[in-house]
Amino acid sequence: MEGQTVHKLRFRQVHLDFHTSEKIPGVGSEFNADEFVETLKRAHVNSVTLFSRCHHGMIYHETRFPAKHPHLTCDLLALQIEACHRHDIRCPIYITVGWDEYMAKQHPEWLEVDANGKPVGPPPLQPGWHKHCFASPYIDYVIEQTDEVLERFGDEVDGIFFDIIFQNEVFSVWALQEFERQGWDPADPSAQDAMRDLLVNRTKERLASAVRRRNKHCTIFFNAGHVNPRIRPSLHTYTHLELESLPSGGWGYAHFPITMRYARTLGLDCLGMTGKFAVSWGHFNSYKPQAALEYECMQMLALGAKCSIGDQLHPSGKLDRATYDLIGSVYAKVEAVEEWCTDAQPLTEIGVFNVEVLQPQHVRIPPANLGAYRILQEGRYQFDFVDDQSDWSRYQVLVLPDEIVLDEARSQKVEAFLHRGGALLCSYRSGLTPDGTRFALSDFPAVYEGDLPYHPDFVRPLGALAEGLADTQYVMYQRGLKVRAGDGAEVLGEVWEPYFNRTYQHFCSHAHTPPARRSDAPAILRKGRVIYFAHPVFSTFAQVGMPFYKGVVLNALRMLIPNPLVQTDAPSTLQVTWNRQPAHGRSVVHLLHYIPEKRTLGAEYLEDVIPLYNVPLRLRTKPPKRVYLAPQREEMGFQMDGDYLCLTVPEVRGHQLVVLEEG
Repeated sequence: MEGQTVHKLRFRQVHLDFHTSEKIPGVGSEFNADEFVETLKRAHVNSVTLFSRCHHGMIYHETRFPAKHPHLTCDLLALQIEACHRHDIRCPIYITVGWDEYMAKQHPEWLEVDANGKPVGPPPLQPGWHKHCFASPYIDYVIEQTDEVLERFGDEVDGIFFDIIFQNEVFSVWALQEFERQGWDPADPSAQDAMRDLLVNRTKERLASAVRRRNKHCTIFFNAGHVNPRIRPSLHTYTHLELESLPSGGWGYAHFPITMRYARTLGLDCLGMTGKFAVSWGHFNSYKPQAALEYECMQMLALGAKCSIGDQLHPSGKLDRATYDLIGSVYAKVEAVEEWCTDAQPLTEIGVFNVEVLQPQHVRIPPANLGAYRILQEGRYQFDFVDDQSDWSRYQVLVLPDEIVLDEARSQKVEAFLHRGGALLCSYRSGLTPDGTRFALSDFPAVYEGDLPYHPDFVRPLGALAEGLADTQYVMYQRGLKVRAGDGAEVLGEVWEPYFNRTYQHFCSHAHTPPARRSDAPAILRKGRVIYFAHPVFSTFAQVGMPFYKGVVLNALRMLIPNPLVQTDAPSTLQVTWNRQPAHGRSVVHLLHYIPEKRTLGAEYLEDVIPLYNVPLRLRTKPPKRVYLAPQREEMGFQMDGDYLCLTVPEVRGHQLVVLEEG
């Protein structure tokens, strides 16, 4: 959006869903503008996403289109916007794209069609959303309806939020015509994937152009429920990113921090999005514990995002008081710390290559990403997730977790990173050429020889890699690669083999056979600033969680980064995130201590805040002019120990900021 003035995102947004069946009467009948806006203000909300058209296909304002909700009692969106703007509350406007039940009934030929010729959606006698094909004339309708919104509300349009921007099936008559125009084979899975990208990116281009013809300054966002490297080609159509991530709604508690650590490298302002629901979207009178909502929002701030909390407006148009008491209890705390979160930039030392670059687009959290995130977070390292196009110069170490094969361009970039003094930690298939026949880097510690013959086998760490670990062999639950040490490489870990592989002819005990002998194959190798693990240690940790996998990786990182940014012996449940505010000449350390638990048959649950006391911190920095706690503004004593500032935080009750004013 170069050369354009775009509205700045607010810190305290509500995403106010309004997917309302055409069978419900009295829509908006209890809407009271003053009550509506006063409820938002009491909850410290300063931005709210409001609905033009919902998944039912219903429109909630005066319109020339026949899809206006048949029981709408007022010009609802117009009244909402007028009330909010009167009190300086920002109002981006929601328009559904992929799901629209009204148009699905009017034009079933516009729906996605799967490879069996079946329209995408629930069977005729079951409820649910039907998915439109972006190759069909349906997108023309979306553009026309969007244009009406922009014309009707003019400069009152703060932003447009387009939802359900993804393509699943590409076998409609419209999509098959597009295959023919492109000269692609629709039976080829890679061509199908390319068609999905083409249709999605073309839709974004068309919608963004339609918005800009009418409005040069409003924000634009396209939601697909996730942000991954496939966004790169269309990134110029966005003004910002909103990371939909409801931990209890299928995303889990790891999704947001992993995704945000990638999204924040893309150069756009970011908004985190959770929900007030105990479970997920569309659950009326459903409330998550305050501690959970507080954690989710404070983690957004710690990772450099603004906050958005999802709610669903009752068909009557009346906001639910209990919901806004809950939201207000959290947003009051967000408001209290905003000044230390504005224009914050992360301090980082490690870049983790995002496995999603090489994974199918429907995989939200590849196991290797999850394992890397857990290990580095619990080790209190400061890190981003990166891809081929990221700037790696800010990192001391690049981690290639388990699956990062190196084509020519990628290997050249890694070689250049090493040449500039960076270090590399690789595991399993990372570092191999795409055909899997050899390691791509010129001076790699390992030489590829195939798969290890036994599974599971065992690893015994050696030397500095064994620090703090028992002197034994540890089971490796996933098969590794057989390698030999390259010239000049140091062996940091041994492979131990079992008596035999488990088969129906010979097996031992309940699960696997114990170790019997040391193999000639090494498990872990180092050469210069490169360390290589032969096993998929990150994916294995994600699946099993055995502390050895984390411990051996952290020991390897200590060899590559002897002086990390943060040191503490606090429990591993304490999250430490360090940001800098250059405009204010200060840096801010976020300490978060919330512990989600598996208490139910559903998602992780968080109800209680468990305080920590007398938390020791060592921060690698120049001597500051002043250190204080925020938002309390209490001065803190500190000492310098070489390059480290040493202090003790008296209490962390959920979330605590430590502010370092630069000297």
